[in-house]
Amino acid sequence: MPFSTLGLSDPLLRAIADAGYTTPSPIQSQAIPAVLKGHDVLAAAQTGTGKTAGFTLPILHRLSQKSYSTNRPVRVLILTPTRELAAQIGESVSKYGAHLHPRLKSEVVFGGVKINPQMMRLRGGVDILVATPGRLLDLVNQNAVKLNNVETLILDEADRMLDMGFIRDIRKIIALLPKKRQNLLFSATFSEDIRKLTTGLLVNPVKIEVAPRNTASELVEQVAYLVNKAQKTEVLCHLIKQNNWQQVLVFTTTKHGANRLTEKLNKVDIKAAAIHGNKSQGARTSALTGFKAGEIRVLVATDVAARGIDINLLPHVVNFELPRAAEDYVHRIGRTGRAGEEGQAISLVSHDEYNALRLVEKLIKKEIKREQIAGFEASAVAPPVPAEPPRGPRPSRKPNQARKPGANQAARNKLKTANA
Repeated sequence: MPFSTLGLSDPLLRAIADAGYTTPSPIQSQAIPAVLKGHDVLAAAQTGTGKTAGFTLPILHRLSQKSYSTNRPVRVLILTPTRELAAQIGESVSKYGAHLHPRLKSEVVFGGVKINPQMMRLRGGVDILVATPGRLLDLVNQNAVKLNNVETLILDEADRMLDMGFIRDIRKIIALLPKKRQNLLFSATFSEDIRKLTTGLLVNPVKIEVAPRNTASELVEQVAYLVNKAQKTEVLCHLIKQNNWQQVLVFTTTKHGANRLTEKLNKVDIKAAAIHGNKSQGARTSALTGFKAGEIRVLVATDVAARGIDINLLPHVVNFELPRAAEDYVHRIGRTGRAGEEGQAISLVSHDEYNALRLVEKLIKKEIKREQIAGFEASAVAPPVPAEPPRGPRPSRKPNQARKPGANQAARNKLKTANA
């Protein structure tokens, strides 16, 4: 069915056409009507299936049909776990609301940058606020924003927010909101903790699940190259140069590893930049902008970026190291194969990661094909697991020999004698 059948206004349909979309994705075709009717929604969909538009479009429609207040109180609050995802949602709000008249005012706030400019931008009021939990509470504590008029609360990637330790902040924020409101939860996966959270948050929600939990898009070709750990950087450089890859997103497990790999790539004339939690927001934005523009060939990221990078036609994602949590594998490779386009996800797997690979396969219920690269074959025998040093035998006591009391026990015995 076309977007025109979903009940969206003409200005929104025009913005959708400008973006090059004609047919809604499954999550959009189910979520948009439910949100328009004012229902609470619990929606799970693979990353890259258009869930951001699934809540942005109907929210813009509903707000545009209402009268405006002169002080423009926050009426829609969207919470996200990362700065990159917050910025991405903010861009979607601006893009889809471009033809609305009068235009709705939106703002994006997150940590890692100075708070005063954000306070100034909020002074005139906003209709839609996209925020990370910590910075939002900072702004609330400084009386820069009030949440007592919020009509709709959206938790995007709520499972990631719990993983990152935001549960207390989320509960504090929910306590500041009107009790009567619309609640929407959108995510690629839902953990049991999330399901517990929804029990007290959502009221008779419309449940939407367009794909099994923790599954990867069928449009993403997945392959695991079995390599020696010491040769991973060399293998990555070989793949990039041999295949003439011009845009590659590479994931590492640590910030230090991301920095180190970036330095090595730049030394062999492969222009790369790193993006992770220790980078300033300016550096992260600059790296992502350069990568999208094709000025940077390789973006090396930690999992902080797994849910916040939305790049059209990103062809390649490489797991330089498999993630510590198998669920993060789904989010990493979900950066490619988006919006109906095909993509490739490659994992460089060393001997010490074989178990992690099996856990990923168990999670996604799919076997990932294993291959070797000529000239970089993995060793035939995995290195042995280092054994723990042997413990010496405990000193034996003679039969009927009493155990010598320790210092604390001796002190207690002395005290008992004194009090007797």
